[in-house]
Amino acid sequence: MSLSIKLPATTSHLNYLNHHAKTNTSTSTSNIRTKPIYTSNPLIITTSRSRKMSLEHGSTSSSSNSYGAPFIKSSLIEPDGGALVDLVVPESQRASKILEAEALPKVKLTKIDVEWVHVISEGWASPLRGFMREDEYLQSLHFNALRLKENGSLVNMSLPIVLAIDDETKEGIGNSSNVGLVAPNGDCIAILRSIEIYKHNKEERIARTWGTTAAGLPYVEESITPAGNWLIGGDLEVLKPIKYNDGLDNYRLSPKQLREEFDRREADAVFAFQLRNPVHNGHALLMNDTRKRLLEMGYKNPILLLHPLGGFTKADDVPLNVRMEQHSKVLEDGVLDPETTIVAIFPSPMHYAGPTEVQWHAKARINAGANFYIVGRDPAGMGHPTEKRDLYDPDHGKKVLSMAPGLEKLNILPFRVAAYDTSENKMAFFDPSRAKDFLFISGTKMRAYAKSGENPPDGFMCPNGWKVLVKYYESLQAEESPQQPAVLSA
Repeated sequence: MSLSIKLPATTSHLNYLNHHAKTNTSTSTSNIRTKPIYTSNPLIITTSRSRKMSLEHGSTSSSSNSYGAPFIKSSLIEPDGGALVDLVVPESQRASKILEAEALPKVKLTKIDVEWVHVISEGWASPLRGFMREDEYLQSLHFNALRLKENGSLVNMSLPIVLAIDDETKEGIGNSSNVGLVAPNGDCIAILRSIEIYKHNKEERIARTWGTTAAGLPYVEESITPAGNWLIGGDLEVLKPIKYNDGLDNYRLSPKQLREEFDRREADAVFAFQLRNPVHNGHALLMNDTRKRLLEMGYKNPILLLHPLGGFTKADDVPLNVRMEQHSKVLEDGVLDPETTIVAIFPSPMHYAGPTEVQWHAKARINAGANFYIVGRDPAGMGHPTEKRDLYDPDHGKKVLSMAPGLEKLNILPFRVAAYDTSENKMAFFDPSRAKDFLFISGTKMRAYAKSGENPPDGFMCPNGWKVLVKYYESLQAEESPQQPAVLSA
């Protein structure tokens, strides 16, 4: 399928394009190569030129940019609800809030619950301000959207973001209006205020979210089946920023931080690419082709947000730390341009809920400031857990995104299918007229190559990125191999 783009017909955008159509005298940043300067995030790189531009033009709220045109910031795509939610308690109030939380009835959180606290607290789910109460839950479950009470407009919210509790916890809460939320390590990390407790109908939730109740759904088995029979909603106050102390926290940029970075770079388009797998050259082809097309449309400085999912994933997915190392090699090897790419971690857990979940992935990127979203084949999908077929139609994800309520302001970019071209020995866009020349290398096949130590065809993935995967699978095999008993001599 050819790439198609739905453009927002905003006055500021049309003025911007008209200005360049008339003058056409500025130099595109994509043609200027300058020495990279590494920031606190190793995968965010600025340049001496962009730093000079910021100094010349002052703050990112400047009304004009280095091209002399009205400055169109990526943050012109408003967060859902009009303002980013930030639920982290100010440092000046932290001590008193912690004392209050310690005195409240407690709700113990799972690791996935903490990931959702992180997501809500930074505004990825704006305008949601806490775990869903029943009216929000029912709207999300049945309509994939929330209706704002202020003006009656709809925002997309395709996944219920809820907190489950058991009978014992419910009894312990009693008549309290507020509870403290306790992480698995015992730290009280948040207060949930003005709570509402309601029934957790697991079967209905699973059926409506995944379209099946078949056994073997990873998120269901990890988070829903063992959960309690009640849901508790309320307004969230997070006592301090969520940190994982895994060496990757500097990649976990909040929506506010990402918007600031896009504006500092003077991006006039931000295109987001979500993934939970290593980046191969087919992915890179799609991302580079998207940037090329945006430049052809008149944008001057499109920025790629390469945004790997960092929350819960199923057991056979490549772990986050390995993926992040592999992504860094992709930039180091020049497969993606580090000057026009930001790599950051999206903290959400993965549901593998196909067309339902891909709406959540797109909606969260609106809140992060992206105005374009790349969607491919079978987004957020997986194989059926009990049958030998895909769980979802591979084309439904991009079709649903083009129609989803509350996503109208986001430009959806369906990408063309890429495969390995055996006649050219490289990844290329699939040409049906010579289908026999193309080799489709699935994630399963890629993992099989890496596990066996066999190299994929030349041009499938950058060599240093591939070495990261081989090293990871070799370490797994070393852990799985049985220990030989020691032989004692007489």
